[in-house]
Amino acid sequence: MKDISTAKRQQSVPTTRTRVHSPSQWTTLHAGELDILQANALRNIPWLVHSFSTRLGGQSELSGKRILNLGFTDWDNRKAVEKNRAKLVSALDAREMALAPLRQFHSDLIYFFEKPAAEPPRADASITRAPGILLAVQTADCVPILLVDTKQRAIAAIHAGWRGTLKRIVMKTIGRMQMMLDSRPKDLLAALGPAIGSCCYEVGPEVAQAFAGQFAAARDWFAGPFDQLAAGDTPNPLQWLTMVPPGHQPPAPRVNLDLRAANRWQLLEAGVLPRNIFASELCTSCRTDLLFSFRKEGNVSGRLMAVIGISEDS
Repeated sequence: MKDISTAKRQQSVPTTRTRVHSPSQWTTLHAGELDILQANALRNIPWLVHSFSTRLGGQSELSGKRILNLGFTDWDNRKAVEKNRAKLVSALDAREMALAPLRQFHSDLIYFFEKPAAEPPRADASITRAPGILLAVQTADCVPILLVDTKQRAIAAIHAGWRGTLKRIVMKTIGRMQMMLDSRPKDLLAALGPAIGSCCYEVGPEVAQAFAGQFAAARDWFAGPFDQLAAGDTPNPLQWLTMVPPGHQPPAPRVNLDLRAANRWQLLEAGVLPRNIFASELCTSCRTDLLFSFRKEGNVSGRLMAVIGISEDS
């Protein structure tokens, strides 16, 4: 398959491109009514197909607007989601490729696709070197991460929420690529798509304590009284020990977590070169005009999808 900016691609779906984020790192592809985000470093690989979706366009309807919901949610129609997925694949000129989503559950399980699966496997990351398979992960605040090994022609898609990050799913995925696909971390490119930013991702003592117990560098990823929470120095839940009248106990302090920074650290620890890491700065919670955020929108949030595949024409 050719790069989606070729004449063939332009004939199938009219597209235009505008740059977002850092001008040298990211591009927005306008494909019909869809807007698709792409990392330029990955766009420049002729045998690679990839994208991070947005909410614009699509067949789903929410609050009187057409949106591109790519996950099977309770509020949406299954047929609409299937049409949305077909539109995304078509916009990438990847109609002949098999979309390979996962049944995600905030785990550290990694699935190796040798061929398309009959049903989505239970996992939160996937890897392959087989052409024609479009790896996919769904997010609505968590960090979508796409990896490509430019030497071995191997790829991975990762869904990293705070639980997956705590379980080191990024490092484990890279380790699996090393074992099964002979990948070397220095040959990997990594693209981190839109996710909830530290500006909006407030978490409680249990998350701070869990990260403090797993990562020596955890303090760098939190804003707020991290040391206090990590040490367990929070208000006593037994009010009779504090002589504070009922209803007047101060709430437990909170901190803000930078999930992208935590996953960038894992990439670096695994041996990925700093110059090969490309992170979107878009916050899903701040930009619900463009993206989906479960934290902001609740049960009526849609799902974004990050996809990556090896062209069969390469």
